[in-house]
Amino acid sequence: MPLEARHLAGGYGDRPIVEAVNLALAAGEWLSLLGANGSGKSTLLRLMSRILQPQAGNVLLDGRDIHQLSPTATARRLALLPQQQTVPAGLTVYQLVSLGRSPHQPWWQWELDAAGREQVEKALHWTEIEHYRDRSVAELSGGERQRAFLALALAQDPKVLLLDEPTTFLDLHYQLQLLELLKRLNQQQGLSIITVLHDINSAARYSDRLALMRQGHLWGIGTPAEMLTPQTLQDVFEIEVALIETPVGLQICPLNASDMSAKELTVTSS
Repeated sequence: MPLEARHLAGGYGDRPIVEAVNLALAAGEWLSLLGANGSGKSTLLRLMSRILQPQAGNVLLDGRDIHQLSPTATARRLALLPQQQTVPAGLTVYQLVSLGRSPHQPWWQWELDAAGREQVEKALHWTEIEHYRDRSVAELSGGERQRAFLALALAQDPKVLLLDEPTTFLDLHYQLQLLELLKRLNQQQGLSIITVLHDINSAARYSDRLALMRQGHLWGIGTPAEMLTPQTLQDVFEIEVALIETPVGLQICPLNASDMSAKELTVTSS
């Protein structure tokens, strides 16, 4: 397994957000984390990407404890696209994407080697931002900036790519374009992917498996057909849905919010 969490727990300070999670990403798999706001999806991604130190358990990258690896060794295998990025002042798009080659070069080497230049050009092409190469990153729109940082991640040439809400700032056209791009990289180059997504239908359409989070725990994991049942969606999201077979596979149509909270409020108030 390229990436695995074993009895993983962690959060911020002494307060655990994620508890006792066991999760393994298979080689060449696309796995999406789904759950209500505050369920621990982004925290789990930060724990698995080495940003947060676990309070318990560990994360294995290619079978080795990720916290025993150097940041450079980790970055050669794994790339993260966070939900919000810090925009470096004064950098052009090409310069930003070129930073993705840092783990593959000695610290004293400023110029990209041939392999580095080729990978940067591929990343710019894949994300369709070649024509922005000389523009300042600070001048880009939210969607353009998101694609530039995705190109930065792809320039690392990772085996595992983690993305936290990658479609947040994109309109529908670019959402589909980005997800189709990730699927091509996943299928054609064997890129292993974990995404945090709010859109259940996008996750069902593109992912091999869905991991459902509820209150910091892994509620269940399986194929979209196994996870997207009316009872499961009521338990995890507190919504009632109709399931629809479409040309792109199983999709859901939300009907209304479950009355679970209202029932709990009535019981508490009585």
